[in-house]
Amino acid sequence: MEEKQKLKKVEMARGNWMSYKRTTIVICSINIFIALYVLHSLYTSVYMYPFSDTQRAFRYTPQQIRKMEESIQLRKQLEPVELINVVNDLKHKLSMDEKVQQIPEHIKQKITDEILVTLKGVNANEDATVLQDVVESWRREKLKEATELIHEKTSNSTISLKEARLLARALGDNWAELSEEIGLWIPVQIINTEHDDKPEGEEELDYEVIAGKRPPLQCHAEVHTDYGGDAVRWGLTHHKESAYDCCMACLDQAKQAGPNQKKCNIWVYCPSETGCHSPDIYQHKHQECWLKYAENPKLNFKDRYPESYRNAHPNAPVIVPWMSGVVSV
Repeated sequence: MEEKQKLKKVEMARGNWMSYKRTTIVICSINIFIALYVLHSLYTSVYMYPFSDTQRAFRYTPQQIRKMEESIQLRKQLEPVELINVVNDLKHKLSMDEKVQQIPEHIKQKITDEILVTLKGVNANEDATVLQDVVESWRREKLKEATELIHEKTSNSTISLKEARLLARALGDNWAELSEEIGLWIPVQIINTEHDDKPEGEEELDYEVIAGKRPPLQCHAEVHTDYGGDAVRWGLTHHKESAYDCCMACLDQAKQAGPNQKKCNIWVYCPSETGCHSPDIYQHKHQECWLKYAENPKLNFKDRYPESYRNAHPNAPVIVPWMSGVVSV
């Protein structure tokens, strides 16, 4: 009996162990199935759906494509092309101005002085073409000297290597902008003939009405007067509304000039609406304002042009048309 009971217990134990094993296997199988299902769902959502959605997103109808093309054409037509071109031109000009402004003032002043000395050696009766050739010859010679110094082809130059590099840049690609900056302009020669229709024997008026505010005492304004000096600012491209404004421009330049710059102490203004005479080839117009410097200012002409001068210059008027003064700086 005891052996039968023992056998019965053993069989029951085996049955319980087999049931536990089956249960474990079933649970593990369910977990594996769930895990596979989750992985399948993730794979489908990440890789399959975007591809199918992308295919559906780009399947435009012909009508939609036509509307998009019309929209693109309309946007191109509405682009402010002229404004864009103007802005681009301004950017180009500003960049060129920046290049010119990078050239030191003492280099600009040296170039201006040398050009003036070169032009003074030319006959005043020569036409504009000759003057342009003279200036161009000077520029080429100066540029050649600077280039040779930079490439160490010469050692007897009077300019330093640093100055040679600045001159090469100024007289090379930046020459057109620099010419405008320093006021170098050689126009076509125009000869004006002034007719003196005043009755013979009639005295000239000793006064004249000058437009604008009256220049202050420090301007020392003198009518019918022309002072000489080195040009600090060329009047050909420097116009002012009145003699007062011209004098103020001279005073302002003197205050703002650097240590190595010439300070304006002479202003010469053209108040005549018909222009002003000068022995050079230029046509001097109304409201020209010349700023000059001279260590010892000297008069070119006062009140009337001498008879000998008018004989040599038939186009010269009797009365000096300029108005000028030596300022107190």
